[in-house]
Amino acid sequence: MRKIIGIGETVLDIIFRDEQPIHAVPGGSTFNAIISLSRSGVSTSFISETGNDRVGRMIIKFLKDNGCEAASVSVYPDSKSPLSLAFLNDQNDADYIFYKDHPHDRLDFTLPEINKDDIVLFGSYYAVNPVIRPQVKAFLDYAHERGAILYYDVNFRASHQYEVMRLTPNLLENFELSDIVRGSAEDFEILLKKNDAEQVYRSQIMFYTKKFIYTNAANPIQLFADNGLKKQYPIDKMETVSTIGAGDNFNAGFLYGMLLSGITRNQLTEGLSEQQWDSIVEQGIRFSAEVCRSLFNYVSPEFGTARKEELKQYINQE
Repeated sequence: MRKIIGIGETVLDIIFRDEQPIHAVPGGSTFNAIISLSRSGVSTSFISETGNDRVGRMIIKFLKDNGCEAASVSVYPDSKSPLSLAFLNDQNDADYIFYKDHPHDRLDFTLPEINKDDIVLFGSYYAVNPVIRPQVKAFLDYAHERGAILYYDVNFRASHQYEVMRLTPNLLENFELSDIVRGSAEDFEILLKKNDAEQVYRSQIMFYTKKFIYTNAANPIQLFADNGLKKQYPIDKMETVSTIGAGDNFNAGFLYGMLLSGITRNQLTEGLSEQQWDSIVEQGIRFSAEVCRSLFNYVSPEFGTARKEELKQYINQE
């Protein structure tokens, strides 16, 4: 069975409304997507590090309880697990404050097994952090050589905007390694001072990969792909409880859709049809909408169970 391997940070998300904490859940951008994929019947593993504290133990237990392989999560005895404070506004969008000692980051892990057409999900500051860049880059090179599909979610927060110049070489290396790049309007406003999806694609992305997804909150998703394919996908209006995991779960649904459609790296290289892209993006929107209905950062176990049945039917048909 094909696997999805995530590499990224782990945090404890503490969620505030009206300046009061209302909820706390394990989180992290790639972490959130991997939990949703695990709940949906996908074989997953996660590479990260955490502190030797109550939060770290809770995060590792949470991964295991949701069926994710956690052997590549390193625990450092002299580190504290990071925190993220998320302040919801009237539209249930969040502003963030992060508490993490990045200069003391380390990454020392056992490589998980990676086979041809497995998928690697990476992104956020973790993917460009200079302190752990040698280990992250070596892992991405290894995954690429093994024939995996690399999916990069830029997810660059404003808290790191003062580092943009220093991190740009790492960002461009990630573009070059990736089979698919996803970024938000906010990402490219911070990184490039650009807010036009096509301009971002033509000036920064297409030289490295032809497959680009641009998201912009509740505005239509924009896809750019091989053979000049350009398409928009509208987002249905809905009542939201929290949008914290919306982008992360778009990633989860998109990758789930790739597995459900049996998309291989060779097919990606040759170029997908418009109908194949439609099917994959639809799953991304579906997962994203589901997670906006609760304060959790991942799809509900019930939603995941239904996706497990879909995936089983596809596997049985192969």
